Amino acid sequence: MQLDLNLLTVLDALLEESSVMGAAERLHLSSPAVSRTLGRLRAVTGDDILVRAGHTMVPTPYAMAIREDVHQLVRRAREVLLPARELNLSELDRTFTIQCHDALAMSVVPVLAGQLQEQAPGVQLRVLAEHSADTDDLRHGRVDLEIGGGRPYLPEFRSEVVGHDHLVVAMRPGHPAAGGLDLREFAAHPHVLVSRRGRLTAPIDDVLAAEGLRRRVIASVATLATALQLAVHSDALVSCTDLLGRSLIDAFGLITRPLPAESPAAEICCTWHQRYDSDPAHLWLRTEVRAVLGHLTGDG
Repeated sequence: MQLDLNLLTVLDALLEESSVMGAAERLHLSSPAVSRTLGRLRAVTGDDILVRAGHTMVPTPYAMAIREDVHQLVRRAREVLLPARELNLSELDRTFTIQCHDALAMSVVPVLAGQLQEQAPGVQLRVLAEHSADTDDLRHGRVDLEIGGGRPYLPEFRSEVVGHDHLVVAMRPGHPAAGGLDLREFAAHPHVLVSRRGRLTAPIDDVLAAEGLRRRVIASVATLATALQLAVHSDALVSCTDLLGRSLIDAFGLITRPLPAESPAAEICCTWHQRYDSDPAHLWLRTEVRAVLGHLTGDG
């Protein structure tokens, strides 16, 4: 038998009001409509539900027995269909997983973790390194938020640009190019590339090729920290983002010089699955990430 769950709403009102007219007013329905529904309830349950006692109506023993259960069912249904959108950060108990490369982790995570703990002590933050290949972690909920330079191409993902950062060239102090770089000088020195996919070229190589130049890439590594470590002990140059890479650059005692070519600022994007679009806690996380990156890059 197929049940009309709307009957529960009317039954709850009837049991609360013990009156067809009272239930009708409560539900903003007409008395005849509620009376007809009472008739359907009687047919479904095989019980009178409410019976006349003088000038009033009283619930039957069956109705009294199910009254609390019916009320709880209707309340839970409302909570499911009309979820609360107010977020109580002091009571939030949740683990968020963020995936990003090491330069972003060094710059963003210490500030972000402090802000999250200050506002929501029950929140835990997991920070994962980038994979060398694309994964289904976002789709399957293993990662809540990816932060990086790429934008998603599938409609099930959402993306927002949360900052911009210019490229610089990092090198050891005393490097032959420390006095300044032009394209020819840039191409004359060895280079280390940062690429999670192991690529050995970058957009700057097209600029060099247009000028009849070619640089020598001695290594492609997955993390900025590894690339900068190589730069510490050699004349290798590392092209990287300035503001977000600054923590690592300073930690390795390196210096930077401007990239000797016009290059648009690199976009920093947050990407998440559409299932979290309207989730209040996830929206709060994105807001905090946006604020931290905006402050670091000057986009805030």
